Amino acid sequence: MSQIEIDDLPVRDELRGKSPYGAPQLDVPVQLNTNENPYPLPEPLVARIAERVAEAARGLNRYPDRDAVELRTELAAYLTRTGGHRVGVENVWAANGSNEVLQQLLQTFGGPGRTAIGFEPSYSMHALIARGTGTGWISGPRNEDFTIDVEAAVRAIAENGPDVVFVTSPNNPTGTAVEADTVLALYEAAQAAKPSMVVVDEAYVEFSHRDSLLPLLEGRPHLVVSRTMSKAFGAAGLRLGYLAADPAVVDAVQLVRLPYHLSAVTQATALAALEHTDTLLGYVEQLKAERDRLVAELRATGCEVTPSDANFVQFGKFPDTHAAWQKILDRGVLVRDNGVPGWLRVTAGTPEENDAFLDAVRELMKEQER
Repeated sequence: MSQIEIDDLPVRDELRGKSPYGAPQLDVPVQLNTNENPYPLPEPLVARIAERVAEAARGLNRYPDRDAVELRTELAAYLTRTGGHRVGVENVWAANGSNEVLQQLLQTFGGPGRTAIGFEPSYSMHALIARGTGTGWISGPRNEDFTIDVEAAVRAIAENGPDVVFVTSPNNPTGTAVEADTVLALYEAAQAAKPSMVVVDEAYVEFSHRDSLLPLLEGRPHLVVSRTMSKAFGAAGLRLGYLAADPAVVDAVQLVRLPYHLSAVTQATALAALEHTDTLLGYVEQLKAERDRLVAELRATGCEVTPSDANFVQFGKFPDTHAAWQKILDRGVLVRDNGVPGWLRVTAGTPEENDAFLDAVRELMKEQER
């Protein structure tokens, strides 16, 4: 059978020379590079998932609930209880991970001839999904401390007139949260320019020192807040993301969703997890404490650390980022090199994993002092 290269295929021009998203998957003792929750699901939840999935399995000869009404109802209840703003089933949409939610938003409001803007460094999938949907990508500015330069951002929106504006809070990979006033300024600029959709990506908000930006939805029909069950719920393998927005936005994204896109098994598993919210959020509190410990101890080693509202910490600064990453890896600890010059990112793990990481960094810093 003949072998050809990807560039020999009639691939779209904007995809040529690009690499797929993904972190290194290496078999090392301590893996702190993918922002996963390190705690396995509690056994009572595992048992409840088994029960719910068994019930769903009896009907797998039929298509699942196309609109996931029960799941969206429970997600709305969770947001109302924890987000500081009442949300109804009509305000919520769910998909296979927050990435599919973002893809559906760009399929609906972006696409060929349209553009999206994000403020980088930020979640790299925003640009990748934009490219995959034929949406032009604009890289907006940040300050040196990785906060959004509001005046420059407002100017960029006015000059470029993007159709979609991405705001990530807490931001990945920096961990920085975004002030509500900043979002309001960008929203007002976006409405004056087009009007445009503003998407607040809150994948890590449960780990934040600050409240959710969910209350900003009130009276702002072009604002969307996206969430995930991968992080705080410790369910990265579930692949369940969701958004909250005006009911018209929920209706609009259904124009591009695939038929029966959420399997009955996915819906059953997510519903089981939502029954154990209090237990899972207890793990979040442990991780927040470990995150804060990482910040303090990294600073004690002499590292610079970006203030973090997520379940990870950006630390540096290293003259050779990849060399520092490799030296930490040589000590059995895998962290993330996101391509931000001078900086690495570490996910908050268990206390034992974090101890191993901190020991590796201390050795690295001693080597650099010699």
